[in-house]
Amino acid sequence: MGEESLRKRKGEANGKEDGQSIQSDEPQTTNLQKQAKKLPPTSVGLISGICMIVGTIIGSGIFVSPKSVLANVGAVGPCLTIWAACGVLATLGALCFAELGTMITKSGGEYPYLMEAFGPIPAFLFSWTSLLVAKPSSFAIICLSFAEYASAPFYPGCDPPQVVIKCLAAAAIVVITIVNSLSVKLGSYLQNFLTGAKMIIVTIIIVSGIVLLAQGKTENFEDSFKDSKISVSSIGLAFYNGLWAYDGWNQLNYITEELKNPHRNLPLSIIIGIPLVTVCYVLINISYFTVMTSTELLQSQAVAVTFGDRVLYPASWIVPLFVAFSTIGSANGNCFTAGRLVYVAGREGHMLKVLSYISVKRLTPAPAIIFYGAIAIIYIIPGDIDTLINYFSFAVWIFYGLTVFALIVMRFTRKEHKRPIRIPIIIPVIVTLASILLVLAPIISAPELAYLYCVLFILSGLIVYVLFVHFKFNWPQKISNPITMYLQMLLEVVPAEEATE
Repeated sequence: MGEESLRKRKGEANGKEDGQSIQSDEPQTTNLQKQAKKLPPTSVGLISGICMIVGTIIGSGIFVSPKSVLANVGAVGPCLTIWAACGVLATLGALCFAELGTMITKSGGEYPYLMEAFGPIPAFLFSWTSLLVAKPSSFAIICLSFAEYASAPFYPGCDPPQVVIKCLAAAAIVVITIVNSLSVKLGSYLQNFLTGAKMIIVTIIIVSGIVLLAQGKTENFEDSFKDSKISVSSIGLAFYNGLWAYDGWNQLNYITEELKNPHRNLPLSIIIGIPLVTVCYVLINISYFTVMTSTELLQSQAVAVTFGDRVLYPASWIVPLFVAFSTIGSANGNCFTAGRLVYVAGREGHMLKVLSYISVKRLTPAPAIIFYGAIAIIYIIPGDIDTLINYFSFAVWIFYGLTVFALIVMRFTRKEHKRPIRIPIIIPVIVTLASILLVLAPIISAPELAYLYCVLFILSGLIVYVLFVHFKFNWPQKISNPITMYLQMLLEVVPAEEATE
């Protein structure tokens, strides 16, 4: 129906009758769909893949939230150990995703793996939760962090007004959405540039720390395990906060179809990218402790800014500038990959069909990216960073664990699948157990209604699935078909032939 309307509009523009326009324009539309079949183009190579991982992981977390890890374990030694252990866990999880991504070479992250292992219901619940809670809230968190850093220099001595922060965050979302809707290459090039920018500030902090250590600033590392608070709950919560800074380790699996030679570049990007981030994170934390005691670090509102004020003055303005670059780069990588999840879910019939359509001119899943950006802006209006992190972290680790468990299940139920990468079975077992602990630890230690709301929202997806996907009632289609038709004409998008093959 949407395609006929698009052809009809073209025919009317040429002064033709409806029937003639449909007949005469049909080969042209077929050619457009053949062009669209190439979507998404394989334009992301090894360097871009590494930049995507590094650029998405290193965002605002390492610059503003190391005190959350320290607050839970209470001492420098356990704090540094947790940061390193979080990197190991992220690497193990990414290796599990590498096997899944080279076995099932479809974009959409966890979605196609859950579909293959457990069927449509868990896959739908993942897309339902990710599209409406986890991914948009993550995008909103990062853009709010960017807005705080970008606006801070204009309000010296006080906090920027919330309306300024939220308007700036919304503007950032709009710009990033437009860039990624216009061109896959443009979004990839922007990611590479911003990753380079954030590595500059990472290098400045690390080198400054090494120089200070060489000058003998080691007093904060003496008796580094003294006064530590070690328990199952405290370690779990410390991991929770540390892994938030590492989130993004699975981002390449959202664009597997766009990777050049994914069997080679996917695992190589992971093996190079995540250990690089881990080393950077540990060294950055060591640098922080060269100039701040544990108490001073816990009292700091923005750890990187405090470090810059003490070490780089009078050039301390460099820190908020490059941290702003870092956060906007992380947001760009988040949008670049999460838009593909919306695209794949729409292609499977689990979202509005128009979300699986692709731009004729730009060769991008523009409707999916625009939808994702619009939901993120809604989250900015009432939300604050802490509340959004609670919703995000709890929901995302439920499905991380379920996806890695799917790898274990498919070792027995999908033996016929080719596995270019085959990791030892102990790795997915460790990651599955760790994800269970990460989900249960905050509930046991500090139960909050936010967790209950999140579970209820995930389960509410069952009602939506039964009504609109399983039974496919006619009345929703009567509403969605005109919407699809007008959006298709407005955005100049067509369905990819891959969706029907």
